[in-house]
Amino acid sequence: MTMDSTVLSAELTEGATRYPLDPLTGAEIEAAAAVITGSAYATPTLKFVMISLAEPAKTATLTFEGAQGVPRRAFVTMYDGAAKMIYEAVVDIDARVIDSWTPIPGRFPSYLVEHMTGVEEAVMKDPRWQEALRRRGVTDFSLAMIDPWPAGYYGAQDHYDNSPLICRPLTFMRAAPSENGYARPVEGLIVTFDLDTMTVLDVEDHGVVALPSKSGNYAEQFMFSPDNRPAFDGFRDDVKPIEITQPDGPSFTVDGWNVKWQKWSLRVGFNPREGLVLHELTYSDRGTVRPIMYRAALSEMVVPYGDSSPTHWNKNVFDMGEVGMGFSANPLTLGCDCLGEIFYFDGTVNDSNGNAVTIPNAICMHEEDYGISWKHTDFRTGEVEVRRSRRLVISMICTVGNYEYGFFWYLYNDASIEMEVKLTGVLTTGSIADGETPRWGKMVAPGMYGPNHQHFFNFRMDMCIDGPGNSVYEVDSIPEPDPALNPHHNAWITRDTLVASEAQGARDWEYSTGRYWKVVNPSKLNELGSPVGYKLMPKDIVPVMVQQGSVIYDRARFVQHNLWVTKFDAKELYAAGDYMYQCADAQGLPEYVADDAPLENTDVVLWYTVGAHHVVCPEDWPVMPCHYTGFKLKPVGFFDGNPALDLPPSPPKACHGH
Repeated sequence: MTMDSTVLSAELTEGATRYPLDPLTGAEIEAAAAVITGSAYATPTLKFVMISLAEPAKTATLTFEGAQGVPRRAFVTMYDGAAKMIYEAVVDIDARVIDSWTPIPGRFPSYLVEHMTGVEEAVMKDPRWQEALRRRGVTDFSLAMIDPWPAGYYGAQDHYDNSPLICRPLTFMRAAPSENGYARPVEGLIVTFDLDTMTVLDVEDHGVVALPSKSGNYAEQFMFSPDNRPAFDGFRDDVKPIEITQPDGPSFTVDGWNVKWQKWSLRVGFNPREGLVLHELTYSDRGTVRPIMYRAALSEMVVPYGDSSPTHWNKNVFDMGEVGMGFSANPLTLGCDCLGEIFYFDGTVNDSNGNAVTIPNAICMHEEDYGISWKHTDFRTGEVEVRRSRRLVISMICTVGNYEYGFFWYLYNDASIEMEVKLTGVLTTGSIADGETPRWGKMVAPGMYGPNHQHFFNFRMDMCIDGPGNSVYEVDSIPEPDPALNPHHNAWITRDTLVASEAQGARDWEYSTGRYWKVVNPSKLNELGSPVGYKLMPKDIVPVMVQQGSVIYDRARFVQHNLWVTKFDAKELYAAGDYMYQCADAQGLPEYVADDAPLENTDVVLWYTVGAHHVVCPEDWPVMPCHYTGFKLKPVGFFDGNPALDLPPSPPKACHGH
């Protein structure tokens, strides 16, 4: 990217009229907090967990365009450590009143902001922890890194009735300030930490394993040290610059949080738990605005580890529900995280005192060329018609401890939609004695291994294909079942199976039939007489290694099926439930489908789980090249023909040859 390229941001449209689905501003967050702290509900020990928009109820038209008098409300979750109680409140920001106040007994909250920073300081002062490090020859405790891993679940002692809010920090040692501490994991040392009192409860030491000897640095100042592994002579000198310019500016327009790009219209959103949210996705088809999806966001994610050793067996963090993707969002950097003509949206979250915290450039939006959209050469005449594909990219990148997760929504000019997850960052590692071979992982450097693990991401998509009355079909390709119609043994058909109710709504992919799912509107037919629809196209399906009998099997039931289909309920937003921290019971989707609601010709929600199966290798160290996973939504009978047929030809001057 050239430095003089245009960089746009939401500040340019700050004066735009607020829309009912726009994220809360910093002033609104602080106003909601002030209403609560000034109320009779306030206590000296009450802390704010998350303050976000209380989204207004859907309208019959699936939009708030032209709506008047929709109040701005905040949904506030709080935790009182002294009372050991979560509270939920809805605050009318304009009227400065509390509309509802609800205690939530028997649950633990996600992390407060200070938990991510205060744990390290407290652990380093504990004499039991210090003594454990001395046994490993460490005396300079200032070089320690303490990762405050969520508690997971060890057993009944972690249950709400007899446990404080806890985490189980793990220790890593830098050899020098600013080095990559994950290169020297302190194996077998586990701290149990009380987040209510910010004190160490217990220190487990399962035996001394020598710290790995090699550094694992990747920052520029360390790259070419002879101690580094792998070591290189210098940066590549044959990487020529790539400059992406749009002399006439980008093709999208932005008004507040509303984005219009070619025939697409949508609203961008952001909150502390989900991070990036998309609303009101519509496509203009020959002058008619056609709704496709009302709301789309990450619903939950979990990272179960497949290692039975004491340090690793209980690792099964829900990075969204236990920490928060919005809280973890990066301020994105021009030319590094994002390349091209960029528009940025800032993200605004809260701290535990109710103050607004701005994450600049939390969401990046730009256009990308995506190769050929369609082409044909008439070999008889030599005439060629070709059009180039382009996509609008809306993304955020989140850092949760050692890992980075990039979430990229792509809108294409052939009306398809794609979600791509990019996984990078640094492995969480374990030390191993000389001469030993890890049973539940792979070596990545001398004396160090990466445990086997998986990542699962569930995306909630509130569909509205040409309106709210939709049905979901499972589509399988099978050999022609009638032998009389298949004399050459080559014929095959597709078989559509209606997902009629929530009891049938948990579905699994099938390789042998090329299975996909389609959402149709039975009340809207295309010119061929078929219901208009979109299909969900799986890719990169991975086996689920979580086994029945493990605690994580119940805590993360959503991973047990590739797709869940439910009837819309505004209260059902998270695949593993509202509050899964330190709890063992099955929440979320198993509860949502228990009433077996009918799904035909109604307001349906798709919950799709994608996975990454990670058997690590040395090439993943010291920082992992991006691993990609995701899915795609593609129109199937939604249009009467190729929706990209009207793409203009590319001018020859846009190409260069040598």
